[in-house]
Amino acid sequence: MNNWIWLIALGSLIASVSQVLLKKSAKKTYSSLIREYFNVYVIVGYAMMVLATLCGVIAYHKGVPYKNGVMLESVGFILVMIFSRIFFGEKITKKKIIGNVLILVGMVVFYL
Repeated sequence: MNNWIWLIALGSLIASVSQVLLKKSAKKTYSSLIREYFNVYVIVGYAMMVLATLCGVIAYHKGVPYKNGVMLESVGFILVMIFSRIFFGEKITKKKIIGNVLILVGMVVFYL
């Protein structure tokens, strides 16, 4: 196994946290359109997305097999569901579970 696979996992974690920050920003009401798009949550969230992308680019450049990377990147969807439950108290519904199971099934089919 490639030694740089951890960078894909880190990128997936960073992207998941980023999505939670962006969601937190979207749930707030702002006094102007500029404040809505230029606030700490949005700026940090998008900066983290760039960092997550760089993690993937570096890992693939270092030789991480494409299929292994895709498997780890897909875990981010599950992390977002878990983080949303923890930070926002969102219910984990039957539809969310079915959606994440379908993602897992898709990952297995893709990996075969």
